[in-house]
Amino acid sequence: MTQPIYLGIVGLGGVGNAFLEQLGRLRDPPRLVLLARSTRTLSSPTPAYSPCIPFTDWETATRSSSLIQSNALLPAEIAKFLASAPGRAILVDNTSDLILAKAYPMFLRQGVSVVTPNKKGFSEDISLFNDIFASAVQGNSLIYHQCTVGGTLPVLSTLRDLIATGDEIIRIEGVLSGTLSLLLGQFMPGYGSSDAQWSSLVSHAKEIGHTEPDPRDDLNGLDFARKLTILARVIGVEVARPDSFPVESLIPAELSSLSSSADGITEFMTRLPNYDDRMNMAKDAARKQDKVLRYVGSINVSTRAIKVGLEHVEKGSPLANLHGSQIVSIYSKRYAASPLVLQGGGGGGEITAMGLMADLLKVMERLR
Repeated sequence: MTQPIYLGIVGLGGVGNAFLEQLGRLRDPPRLVLLARSTRTLSSPTPAYSPCIPFTDWETATRSSSLIQSNALLPAEIAKFLASAPGRAILVDNTSDLILAKAYPMFLRQGVSVVTPNKKGFSEDISLFNDIFASAVQGNSLIYHQCTVGGTLPVLSTLRDLIATGDEIIRIEGVLSGTLSLLLGQFMPGYGSSDAQWSSLVSHAKEIGHTEPDPRDDLNGLDFARKLTILARVIGVEVARPDSFPVESLIPAELSSLSSSADGITEFMTRLPNYDDRMNMAKDAARKQDKVLRYVGSINVSTRAIKVGLEHVEKGSPLANLHGSQIVSIYSKRYAASPLVLQGGGGGGEITAMGLMADLLKVMERLR
């Protein structure tokens, strides 16, 4: 007889709601006993942890009088609740919250496994990264974070498989931002040409939801740098923090100090056209070399050199042909002449939820 699995979910945005919907289609789902958003928490009564929360939307679930409703719980309270369940427990963190990410070691030491797309815990200070995995060993728990890099692309699992089977990683390069892939693919297509101005492309992408609410969160390169930091650490290149290597920001320096408020975002978008000439110059420089402009990250294992920024890439190459998708090329001892290439869309609520579900199923199989 299989052991019941008790599940807590934090975060009910686009990914969280899609994940809930997919949970409801499982043949043998875990027992959902905690559902939390930024201001409210829904949980099963203790000590029986029954009834379970239905796999439905938040509003419908809160109508159940048999469930406990409370204010937002602290990570320590959530960890205690899940660790006390009469069976193995899993936390699914759908947020990008640093405070919760810093609490992963606490969950793991108490035997609560963690599944998450939250990059913060794996790309902040190296001490937190090491503590997370040491705590999983200590608590006999599991940590799966495939979706922190490349969405559903099996980047991390592929790297771990290569290393576990004796391969040696030489170099990794790629584009790990779907937004910057889309913008630069429109700004300078791999085939043909475009006269579109950079600021107009950014504005349009923002309007249709292809950027973060504040486009500067895409343009500053920090999210890309976090992903590269995770890749480096997984293959054994210790990186202290995601700002400890060169990261080229596409935000004009004159606009970098604007407020992150709604007014600051509006001012940024209003003033950005004044700096289109800089991106036009970068495009012209690439064109003179008969190359294409792309925003690329790379890791050289032997030199420990890591960088993120604009590069001129060969026409006809996989990088040049990108138009919104992500790509990772892995050069190793076995794949020295021809790299192992992983490419795909990788992002979006439904797709990310699918990647989370795959991780959850792996954890459930191992715990049972």
